[in-house]
Amino acid sequence: FAQKDVFQLKDLEKIAPKEKGITSMAVKEILQSLVDDGMVDTDRIGTSNYFWAFPSKALHARKRKLEELESQFAENSQKKEALQKSIEKSKIGREDTAERAALLKELAALREKKEQLKTEIDKYRECDPDVVEEMRQTNQVAKEAANRWTDNIFSIKSWAKRKFGFEESRIDKGFGIPEDLDYID
Repeated sequence: FAQKDVFQLKDLEKIAPKEKGITSMAVKEILQSLVDDGMVDTDRIGTSNYFWAFPSKALHARKRKLEELESQFAENSQKKEALQKSIEKSKIGREDTAERAALLKELAALREKKEQLKTEIDKYRECDPDVVEEMRQTNQVAKEAANRWTDNIFSIKSWAKRKFGFEESRIDKGFGIPEDLDYID
């Protein structure tokens, strides 16, 4: 800011230790952090990197930030006023009166009765014809699947008897197949 000039890294490494007391080894890191923070501008021209920071840029940045914050403040103030009006509007007709208290009690009682009726319906749900029919269909699917697997087991047993000459009792014992395995009717 003081010199209002453009510098290269090697110039800053010479000037910083003399004027600001910064070691020349730390200049590059400090300069990079200032560039990252947007406090110093940099540009590559040809093979050289140039660095600069002018006081007017910082002033303009602060002004822009101030304007942005003021607009956000105004917007949030309008939202707050709108919400306050909405609250006031919603309070109309909700004054605590005896009639309102009675209606709220009645509403609570009706909700409680609704829950009781729901639990009672759930108790008798197993007798519901739709539920019973769904159980029958599920049972039919399970029965067909069990018979299909039983058929698969018999097929593998007959294949093993033909291929390896094992006895049926030996196959049952080796694979843990119960002797009374049969299709489900």
